[in-house]
Amino acid sequence: MRFLLVVPPLVGHTNPLAAVAGELSGRGHEVAWAGYGDQIRALAGSGARVYECAMPDGGLSRPPGLAGPAAFQHLWEKFFVPLGDLMAPGVDAAIDAFRPDAVLTDQHAVAGALVAERRGVVHVTSATTSAELVDPLAELPKVGAWLAELLGGLRARIGDPSAQGDPRFSPHGVIAFTGRELVGDAALPGGHVHLVGPAVAPRGGGGDFPWERIDPDRRLVLVSLGTANADAGGRFLTEAVSALEMLADRVQGVVVDPGGTLGAVPPGVIVRAHVPQLDLLARADAVVCHAGHNTVCETLWHGLPLVLAPIRDDQPIVAGQVVDAGAGVRVRFRRVDAARLATAIGTVLDDSGGHRTAAEAVGRSLRAAGGRAAAADHLIRIAARQAPAAAHPLPH
Repeated sequence: MRFLLVVPPLVGHTNPLAAVAGELSGRGHEVAWAGYGDQIRALAGSGARVYECAMPDGGLSRPPGLAGPAAFQHLWEKFFVPLGDLMAPGVDAAIDAFRPDAVLTDQHAVAGALVAERRGVVHVTSATTSAELVDPLAELPKVGAWLAELLGGLRARIGDPSAQGDPRFSPHGVIAFTGRELVGDAALPGGHVHLVGPAVAPRGGGGDFPWERIDPDRRLVLVSLGTANADAGGRFLTEAVSALEMLADRVQGVVVDPGGTLGAVPPGVIVRAHVPQLDLLARADAVVCHAGHNTVCETLWHGLPLVLAPIRDDQPIVAGQVVDAGAGVRVRFRRVDAARLATAIGTVLDDSGGHRTAAEAVGRSLRAAGGRAAAADHLIRIAARQAPAAAHPLPH
């Protein structure tokens, strides 16, 4: 079978599908991508077959301090919907050239869903965050109506104007890289949401990490704010380094600083622009992060507790899910100081609140969900069920 993967230019949305792509290729299926070629090849391998799509000039940026519903609306109006318009011609061209049996499209690369819808190709949604599975707009009906109108306009431009339904959730199926322990008992959208846990697979790029500096006699804590928050993280990372220094007799920190915001740091703290995250998680004892969904699920997959400092977007929802599961503690990103952060790190390391025990339980459940293998199983089954319709995509 032939599968086209459509992704936005965001690392956290591409990494899970890179793992699924490897699984599909390993089973003998053909895989191609539509999106930002340089980033896809960096994450999925230089040999990835990519159909380039136009991308925004400025990337993902937001006014400082924007939060809550205003941040959500800004993200959709100024980034995701314009991205859909830009990507649509590239997705069309990819379908023409590759003739996929199915399209697996990121929830926020809406062009994948809408163009496949118009072309008569079965499409499956990839949900790389649990936040929208629990309907964060349920108590904000005006914002929900606003988003529906915005997506309706996009559908009229690049999709099938007569179609119905939310393009963020394919009627053919949603593959969600999370678990029931995080989404809780909430009803899931539609009847075809498959919770597969994180798609954990080996990644390259860790050959230059100074493993010899890791002290086996101290607990290892990883501090990361992800790849999209370099503009906001300077103060927090500075406080984190100070917190790690307070705990230096028993804790060693690895701090990810992609923006180069930190100056001199104590000799026991390792600061890198990029790290081999999965390899570090296999050795770590706890993680301090922004509650980005991929980092959270990969951390829990390894059975590690978290200190969560959500910044924006889906992160407060994900942080709440982790706290509700008992697997972490939450601090205030913009107000926490070194002393409070040191206390939070000590709490999860000491397991005085049962955080590690809860994280280990969640991790067992996430591993049992099947990850990339389960995602590939669902995708292949959906494509096979829809094969007659998908074999002959409609013209433009």
